[in-house]
Amino acid sequence: MTEIKENLLDWLRDAHAMEQQAEQMLKAQAGRIDHYPKLKARIEEHIQETVGQRERLEQCISNLGGSPSIVKDALGKMAAMGQAVGGMTASDEIVKGAMAGYVFECFEIASYTSLIAAARTAGEHEVAQVCGEILVQEEAMAAWLLENLPEVTEEFLVRDATPGVTAKK
Repeated sequence: MTEIKENLLDWLRDAHAMEQQAEQMLKAQAGRIDHYPKLKARIEEHIQETVGQRERLEQCISNLGGSPSIVKDALGKMAAMGQAVGGMTASDEIVKGAMAGYVFECFEIASYTSLIAAARTAGEHEVAQVCGEILVQEEAMAAWLLENLPEVTEEFLVRDATPGVTAKK
């Protein structure tokens, strides 16, 4: 059983780093959005959820006798910075950012689905509950992004076709 709990703890550290990365990416994205208020508002709402998720993961890790991984957290932040810089160069930054956000949410959904199974196997029902609650938030964000992607795309295309109007962000 020790190996199972060690894997669970390691995966919780991965999830913590993932949430650090998400927070950085979302803040960078929200800070650059100028002309899409509905998308910006939903991202800002999800930033608050993400901060809460990270804090809840820290508590789970602590309860299992561990601490977050400084290395994994730093790598997650560096990856977020790279993604933000890379996205700024795209002429259709807003559309690509929304698509990338959806893909990242799907990765988080898969991560928390696996974590729930690991926590149950380890007999850590409180961890499974926390991960289940986070999973619901990630599923809601993914659904919102997918549902609103056509609107963001159409709004970008109209703005891009209008002389003198900024469409990119």
